[in-house]
Amino acid sequence: MRTPTAASPLPTVLLTGFDPFGGDSLNPSWQAVQALHGKRIAGHRVVAAQLPTVFDASRRELARLLRAHRPALVICVGQAGGRAAMSLERIAINVNDARIPDNAAAQPVDTPVVADGPAAYFTSLPVKAMLQALQRAGIAAEVSQTAGTFVCNHVFYGLMHELATRRGFRRTRGGFVHVPWLPGQGQPHMATEELVRGLRVAVAAALTTTTDIRSGAGAIS
Repeated sequence: MRTPTAASPLPTVLLTGFDPFGGDSLNPSWQAVQALHGKRIAGHRVVAAQLPTVFDASRRELARLLRAHRPALVICVGQAGGRAAMSLERIAINVNDARIPDNAAAQPVDTPVVADGPAAYFTSLPVKAMLQALQRAGIAAEVSQTAGTFVCNHVFYGLMHELATRRGFRRTRGGFVHVPWLPGQGQPHMATEELVRGLRVAVAAALTTTTDIRSGAGAIS
């Protein structure tokens, strides 16, 4: 890889979080990603951006950010109250099915994220290597098989669809991470500092792993 110069800036990592929703005054996903804005991780510059917790509008804003920053890596982050660990999501499904309204009072039921899109996309992040790195760092983490059917999954599916179908993004890796509540929101929770450290570890592992590992076997998949 060519060494970045003044005329060749550092490649970009795009991290997104959401604005507060469901009556909360803050969202841990945004608290965590904004703390990494402007940081350098494994030779890449981090750009943090906030998405609205709104169906459709969140996907449009994400698409705009992808065009603006042309990132090498994208990790969208969302809140998952009730989970005790950072959850590395494996699968995005083509379904919107909202238990509660979004921040624009929309509550779609059994609608597709993308009409005529595939049923699902797998993450292109090396989730097992990221899991191993997080656990070695002493951070509670898991691989999750469902990102739900609310705006988080909507954005996750939209991201993977953009990367799969838009010209110029075939080499960009992307995926989604859910984080627990912050202290004061409910139980279980994780401190902001722990979430920030976990995201830094996860991003570094994603940037430095070319092929994922098989959990428990130590073999390259």
